[in-house]
Amino acid sequence: MALSTAFSALPTSPADVRVVTSDGNSIRAHSSVLASASPVLERMIEQAPRGGVVCIPGASTGAVVVFLRFLYAPVRRRAAAAAAAEWEEAALAEHGAALMALAHAYRVVGPLKRRAEEAVASRVGAEGAVDAMKLAALCDAPRLYLRCARLAGRELGAVRESEGWRFAARHDAALRADLLQLLLDADQRKERWLRERDFQDVYMQLSDAMTALEHVFAHGSPSRCTGQCCTGAYSCGGGGLCTHRRGLLQLARHFAGCGRSVAGGCTPCRRFFQLLRLHSSVCYRSDDDSCGVPLCSKFKANIEKEKVGKTWKLLVKKVMRARVMSAWAKRPVPAPEIVQKSWAKYNSSSRSRAARFR
Repeated sequence: MALSTAFSALPTSPADVRVVTSDGNSIRAHSSVLASASPVLERMIEQAPRGGVVCIPGASTGAVVVFLRFLYAPVRRRAAAAAAAEWEEAALAEHGAALMALAHAYRVVGPLKRRAEEAVASRVGAEGAVDAMKLAALCDAPRLYLRCARLAGRELGAVRESEGWRFAARHDAALRADLLQLLLDADQRKERWLRERDFQDVYMQLSDAMTALEHVFAHGSPSRCTGQCCTGAYSCGGGGLCTHRRGLLQLARHFAGCGRSVAGGCTPCRRFFQLLRLHSSVCYRSDDDSCGVPLCSKFKANIEKEKVGKTWKLLVKKVMRARVMSAWAKRPVPAPEIVQKSWAKYNSSSRSRAARFR
């Protein structure tokens, strides 16, 4: 049974190869086109006798016809290729999985495999996620594999109810174990990222507290915030008493009037004491008078004499890094020169147009 492929702009030479599908249908094709598009088909044509048969099993006749039409795509005229764009999208939507498998098996030169992979990835759902993931593993399609893994992470309940999951549990334990390991790794990365973000928030708050200490003691504890010691969710906008400044003032008043000195003082005193020590570790001023924060020079002298632990050094490093990043975030970034020239030109033209209507 011979099928018409309805190719546009076929080569003028007669077809010299018959492509036989798994259901026995045959399609006439040109050996030169097939050999230039696929090295695997080239070897099969060389091994077959002249006018011989090339078998493409494992796919339906419709999928093989579409596959051959994509192989003929580079030899079409440009106008015909533009007219066939809509057909190609429909063909990829209908036979995307088969086209990806055929392109991988026959090592097709060109973007067919990537386009088929994108078509399958854009249409895969929770019901077919496990099957598509198995296909991606067999066809070396990392984008589709990652897409299926992310889909399983978002809709794990629906994926567990799919037939592909039940089949993998019975016959492909390795694929099921790989998917569960991917989900576990994704959860661990998310938890690690959230933990790191919480740590960064703590370091940023300590950095803001160090800045607030300098402003509180250097400016004589002004009643209103200047906006330089508070950022992010703790910002008061520079118009009131911010959270950092209010807390530091309360700690300073308590520290000055507290009479408990047993076991290092009470908890607020020890907290304020640690803040002063941390400030002395990140302070860049040489003497206590220029700094203004009490006990700064004393703590610096003790740090030089005593051995500081690795944990404290790491904390100081993290706070200093957060302080530098906060300063860079607040730094005004000038617009590029071309943007400044365009803005100046626009303003001058706007003023000239406004002067005409006066």
